[in-house]
Amino acid sequence: MAQKALEGLADIATPPPVLWIPQTWGWTALAVVLLIAFTFWAWRWRRHALANRYRVEALKVLSQLEPRALSTQTRADALVEIAELLKRTALAAYARTDVARLSGAVWVQFIRERGFRIADGGATLLDDLEYRSKASLTAMSDADTKALVSAARTWIEEHRVPA
Repeated sequence: MAQKALEGLADIATPPPVLWIPQTWGWTALAVVLLIAFTFWAWRWRRHALANRYRVEALKVLSQLEPRALSTQTRADALVEIAELLKRTALAAYARTDVARLSGAVWVQFIRERGFRIADGGATLLDDLEYRSKASLTAMSDADTKALVSAARTWIEEHRVPA
């Protein structure tokens, strides 16, 4: 009798598996909006990174010049290269027609108006650097050299470029 009862039983019917695809249009709309938002954010981030690539390159060059500027044997050449780096950075950031023709006191005023903070001694150095002898550049104190390198690093990192 138990055997007959067991033969009459049917297998358990399992339900079909649950789909991972959302069943309502709201979830699809949310996924599309999130995809668009992420794409827009990635595009803006890349654009910002490309626009500021010159800063990264300038900071890398400055970090290579800093030890040379602090050594009395290579200080003169390193100071000239730091001044050139500031000019190249400004040329990358601002319109060439605004920057390329500047030199001397006008150049120093230009970068000071755009956030370059340095004492008057450092500004004078940038003003007439091309006219100084190697001996006078080598004789520059360590404190003044560090101040110039620090001011250059701060300006490269923080100057703002009009959009």
